[in-house]
Amino acid sequence: MPTLVVTGTNTDIGKTVVTGAIAALARAAGQRVAVLKPAQTGLAPGEPGDAHVAARLAGEGVDAFELARFPEPLAPATSARRAGMRPVTPQEAADAARELADTYDLVLVEGAGGLLVRMDGEGGTLADVAGLLGAPVLTVAAPALGTLNLVRLTGEALRARGLTPRGVVIGAWPHTPGLAERCNVEELAEMAGAPLLGAVPQGAGGLAPEQFAAAATGWLAPELGGTWDAGRLARNAGQPAAGRA
Repeated sequence: MPTLVVTGTNTDIGKTVVTGAIAALARAAGQRVAVLKPAQTGLAPGEPGDAHVAARLAGEGVDAFELARFPEPLAPATSARRAGMRPVTPQEAADAARELADTYDLVLVEGAGGLLVRMDGEGGTLADVAGLLGAPVLTVAAPALGTLNLVRLTGEALRARGLTPRGVVIGAWPHTPGLAERCNVEELAEMAGAPLLGAVPQGAGGLAPEQFAAAATGWLAPELGGTWDAGRLARNAGQPAAGRA
C-alpha cells in the first residue's frame, strides 16, 4: 500500500488527525512517510496546513507536502477562482504523489472536504486523483446522526468509479457516546461496503506528539498497523459486537 488516499464524508470530520495516526503507526514500523495535501484552503501564508499538522502529530520522520494554498475556506476550485489563482488539477496531484512514492514507503494523500469536492474548473475531484493513482481510498466519518447516509453515498461513489474502498475510520469518537453513536457502530461498515478500521477519540489532535504516537495503535485496526478492535468498541458502547463491524 505505497499510496493511500484519505477522504471524508464532510469537512471538519477528523481527516487530518486520522491521517496523522496512520502516519504515526507507519513511522513506528520503520516506514518513510509523506503526507501530501494537494490543495489547502482557508489559511494564510505561514500558518500550518493540514499536512503539516498531521506530520507534527505523527512525530519526527514524517514529511509534509502541499502543492497550493488558497485563502478562503471554500472548495479548492472556488477558493482558487475567487483569488485569481490557478487551481491544482487531479493530474498534478497524482504526479506529485507518484514522485513522492519513489522516495517514501507510504504516501498519504489527504483531500479537502469530501470525495467529490471540486479541485479545478473542469470538475476534477479527489476521486479522479485516486483513479489516476490506482490507490485505495479510506473514508473518515463522524459517528453521529446522519452519518450512515453520507457513508453510503461515499461508498457508492467509490464503487461506481471502480475505486477501492479501503475502509472507514470514525474521526472523533465521543467520550460519552449517545444513542445514535452507539447504534451507528453496528451499521457503518455495512453502509460503506468496507470494514470499520478504527475510531480516533474526540480531542486526540490536542495531544502532544509523543502521547499521540503512543496512543495511535489503540485507535486503528491491524489493517492500518494498530491493535484496535471493532467488537470491543461495540461492547464498550453498550452494543453487542456485530460481525460485520
